[in-house]
Amino acid sequence: MQHRIIVLGAGYTGASAAGRLARRLHRDDVAITVVNAEPDFVERVRLHQLAAGQDLRPRPFSELFAGTGVALRLARVTGVDVDRKTVTVVGVGANGGIGATGGAEELEYDTLVYALGSGWDDLGVPGAGEHAHEIASRPGALRLRERLAALDAGQPVVVVGGGLTGLETATEVAETRPDLAVTVAVQGGLGEQLSDRGRGHLRKVFGTLGITVLEHAAVTAVEADRVVTADGTAVPAAVTVWTTGFAVHPIVRATALEADDTGRIVVDGTMRSLSHPDVYAIGDAAMVTGPGGKPLRMSCASGIPTAWQAADAIAARLTGDRLPHASIRYFNQCISLGRGQGLIQYVTADDRAVGAVLTGRLAALYKELVCKGAAWGVAHPTLGLPSRRRRVVPGATASPTRPDPAVEASAA
Repeated sequence: MQHRIIVLGAGYTGASAAGRLARRLHRDDVAITVVNAEPDFVERVRLHQLAAGQDLRPRPFSELFAGTGVALRLARVTGVDVDRKTVTVVGVGANGGIGATGGAEELEYDTLVYALGSGWDDLGVPGAGEHAHEIASRPGALRLRERLAALDAGQPVVVVGGGLTGLETATEVAETRPDLAVTVAVQGGLGEQLSDRGRGHLRKVFGTLGITVLEHAAVTAVEADRVVTADGTAVPAAVTVWTTGFAVHPIVRATALEADDTGRIVVDGTMRSLSHPDVYAIGDAAMVTGPGGKPLRMSCASGIPTAWQAADAIAARLTGDRLPHASIRYFNQCISLGRGQGLIQYVTADDRAVGAVLTGRLAALYKELVCKGAAWGVAHPTLGLPSRRRRVVPGATASPTRPDPAVEASAA
């Protein structure tokens, strides 16, 4: 009997884990199935570009998984029963969700890799869910793209949130549509997570692009044509873009998996669930402790190393090989500021800004290479792996951990 591995989600982490498992394990011994609601890989780090009107290169999974033995199940996950070891799915159409094909079906697994990631978080702000646009998903970015394209010159666009997503969205829209009046509303100071040099460059670019900045302006309500800040100020907004952070998929809360108060699955150093050893959680869905005892931030840069770690640990436990040990740390934060400008903020291992930065066109090129490298890694998730796939050994026990240079990861 083949060992059944189901991977839920095919973002950066899920797709990387599936491909790496396929390279680690002999095809006759395992059946690897990826469940995903869209037939194409979504470059989430480029969704602000898609929303601004740029066309992204399609990356169908039929090509990414070709020749690997990985099977794609085009479906939405509606339930996970970790005690019965089943996943409930509902099939979707080839367009990734419009038009369901059939009713609910249960899939059985021996090992589950949970990589459903995260979506946007409206923080419970009144009107945000009804009136604001999100760009944490491809459908959301496409809806925003259509809405922006319909705006006349001079109309106001308000981006709520001063994190990396908000900064990238505001600059992309302002550069692509200089005829619009773009405003960014941030709860604290603009770029307060950056160094002095980083903040200085950010303000310079915002000034060049004509972006208005509202600092210390927490948005407390969103209406159809405006946002309202904590001090009662009403800011006109033909379009509101909400980028205040991410929330994990709520499905975990309906399971018996041990999770923290945010709904992230609690795992050990191999990404294995502490409550259910047949389940591994990776990416935004996992509560992973990094340097200094701090949780890793939600990002593909943090998630891909967790995918490698989980895949290698699963393979080790199935084949009796040594468990790997990955050291996940940060080196920089990469921010695109339109197509011609960028900001690379160097950071400590636990993600605190230091004085060094890279700016300008060179930084934009650096960021572009990071984005291309992340997509390339999904299609080629076998860096440093031997070409020979190992056989599954029934009842195998993995050997103690050892450092594995091929899995040592730097998060950007």
